[in-house]
Amino acid sequence: MNSENTEGPEHGLVRHGIVVGVDGSDQSICALLWAAREAGRRSAPLYVVTAYTVPVFAASSMDAGYATVDDEVIRESAQAVLDEALTRLEGMALEVYPRIETGDAAGVLLDLSEEAELMVVGSRGRGGFVGRLLGSVSSALPAHAKCPTAVIPVRTGARLGHPELGRKPGRDRDRDRDAPAAVEPVVVVGVDGSEQARTASLAAAEEARSRGLPLRVICSVAPFNGSLAWVPAPVDRKALHADLAVQLAAGRDWLQSHYPDVVITVDLVDGPPAEVLIEASATSELLVVGTRGRGGFAGMLLGSTSQGVLHHARGPVLVVPDRADPRLEDRSSFGPMVPQAG
Repeated sequence: MNSENTEGPEHGLVRHGIVVGVDGSDQSICALLWAAREAGRRSAPLYVVTAYTVPVFAASSMDAGYATVDDEVIRESAQAVLDEALTRLEGMALEVYPRIETGDAAGVLLDLSEEAELMVVGSRGRGGFVGRLLGSVSSALPAHAKCPTAVIPVRTGARLGHPELGRKPGRDRDRDRDAPAAVEPVVVVGVDGSEQARTASLAAAEEARSRGLPLRVICSVAPFNGSLAWVPAPVDRKALHADLAVQLAAGRDWLQSHYPDVVITVDLVDGPPAEVLIEASATSELLVVGTRGRGGFAGMLLGSTSQGVLHHARGPVLVVPDRADPRLEDRSSFGPMVPQAG
């Protein structure tokens, strides 16, 4: 492991590597270990980043003004967090660059996403001076990052060979209802007919190809609640399923044309999109979603669905930002699509 340079090859740049945010919590350690494995798989540099802010407190007396906390004390705490993280990487054949940044954690990581290949954070964090790597980070970062963001729940520790991470003292391990399910070697992507979901499906197919795994495309049909202006009433659910099945098959053929070596299957299932995808995250190698979706009938992939998935996922979730991709242009030539909102 190379960790001599605390700023990276060039201060402020991350050379299209993998950036992981740490704050000392078990959740961020899970994110670190997952990011390290991913960096090794991709032969990419790994940037281990912690961020801190110097709080300002109002003094108790009205004429005292404001008192500030010593920056050096908090920086030493941040350095301790970083040092602890680096000990987890000892013995790994990785190119590692540790960094301490000043500023809000979400803002710092968002800036780094401009140059990064992948951002990785835990699904919850410690809070306090050194972190807050959820709510602010794993809620704000996936929605606004310029590159894909992997959000890693603490349950992933068991997959990584560290089942002790996140386990509460005194719990009976034999009766732990949160014991991880067996992981199926498959990448799963949630789609809802939106262009953002098609962008996510392309990213998911690439993840499947690079891992040598099949891809499962899931579209969930939420219970009809009357909020869908474009769906005729009364809804013929059987006909709706038939139409969606045709659209999914066309989407699969389009995706297969760009990834002929990936085994791709499609599933049309009944149920609330967030619940369906959370369940899929428990047993899939990786779950992929887009940052935005159609909303309403067949998803809201960040909106409420992706937010729900990020907060309750039981395995790694990759959130793919909306971005231009020329491969989207030939989708219509493969068959019917869900009408786009005007």
